[in-house]
Amino acid sequence: MMHTLCKYADETELVISDIITRDNGDEIIKVVFERPTENGFDTLIFELPSYKIVEQDGHFSNEEIQEFRETVERGAHLFFKYARQGGLKFA
Repeated sequence: MMHTLCKYADETELVISDIITRDNGDEIIKVVFERPTENGFDTLIFELPSYKIVEQDGHFSNEEIQEFRETVERGAHLFFKYARQGGLKFA
């Protein structure tokens, strides 16, 4: 399951997956930045805890990618927390 954490002014959404347990027992989550376009979406997917980009499609600029990388690095501990909780809980 995927959980939206925020939406930027340009309509880019920050979405995280639930915890994914690999066959070897390692736990990962996917952090997705996705922006609607005329022809679909610009998509950038990071995998935690490796911080690797595992998918990139569309036209995010190098500056945007660097900003998203910094967001992932700063928020990794919170992304794991929210993934374990099933997303953000609002009153």
